[in-house]
Amino acid sequence: MNLETKWLEDFVALANTRSFSASARQRHVTQPAFSRRIRALEQAVGVTLVDRSTTPINLTPEGQLFLVTARNLVEQLNECLGHLRGVSMAREALDIVAAHSLALSFYPEWISRLQEGLGELPTRLVAMNVGEAIHVLREGNCDLMLAYHDPYATMQLDAEVFPSFSIGQVKMLPVSLADDQGKPRFSLESKDTIPYLAYTQGAFLGRSVRMLLKNDPLRLRLRTVYETAMAEGLKGMVLQGVGLAWIPDFCVREELKNGRLVRAGGEKWDVPLEIRLYRCSLVHKPGVEKLWRQMMKLPRDFLQA
Repeated sequence: MNLETKWLEDFVALANTRSFSASARQRHVTQPAFSRRIRALEQAVGVTLVDRSTTPINLTPEGQLFLVTARNLVEQLNECLGHLRGVSMAREALDIVAAHSLALSFYPEWISRLQEGLGELPTRLVAMNVGEAIHVLREGNCDLMLAYHDPYATMQLDAEVFPSFSIGQVKMLPVSLADDQGKPRFSLESKDTIPYLAYTQGAFLGRSVRMLLKNDPLRLRLRTVYETAMAEGLKGMVLQGVGLAWIPDFCVREELKNGRLVRAGGEKWDVPLEIRLYRCSLVHKPGVEKLWRQMMKLPRDFLQA
């Protein structure tokens, strides 16, 4: 039998409230996610625990019997953990998911600046692609999502359900390895075919570049020689002199400064990006609520990295 302790805690909460919506609020998850977790518990134990035909819901006879075991297990586990951790518990960390490039190159500087205004802020960060991050946010399995704003609404996030803060204005720059004279090895001004390092079809940053090139003849001279979903992966190939790529400016700041990389084209080829921090308004976790209120009171320059 493969059980997760959070399922047991969910079940105890449901037995107390007799309401899926009330229990979901209490457990700081969305109602659909909460319902799936109760279904997963029932599948794990092999019986139906909840009679969903009544309002308020009732437990089945098997559910009433299992409730005793679930409560005992949860209480014993909490008692043991409380003993191990001591009376003074550390401030609960916030779970954040972020696009890979933001997690690696943007987040450390931004969170350090934010803590200047808010004080210590324990966090757990997981990097993933934007599609996965949105799914995790929708499921209530993270507290916050750090992502690029989608001006074309392909992410389909309702602004009321998923409010956000704008925390950065950046640009994607076309960059190339510098030659011996400090000029781009590959230039968008060239009339020749240009080796192009591209984002894969589903990558969010790739859509932004494709929109820039959509109606420009330049796209016919770009010969794709490598693809990846991650900006850092493209940066590595640019540094090897394989071709040129569009990279967020914060990812190549040091390389542009020391001259290893140079711009491969003028400012007309820059792609503006906005970075936002998202939350789900249906999830009422105290730590997230507090952070959101504190951020609303901060001057704008504290939010912008």
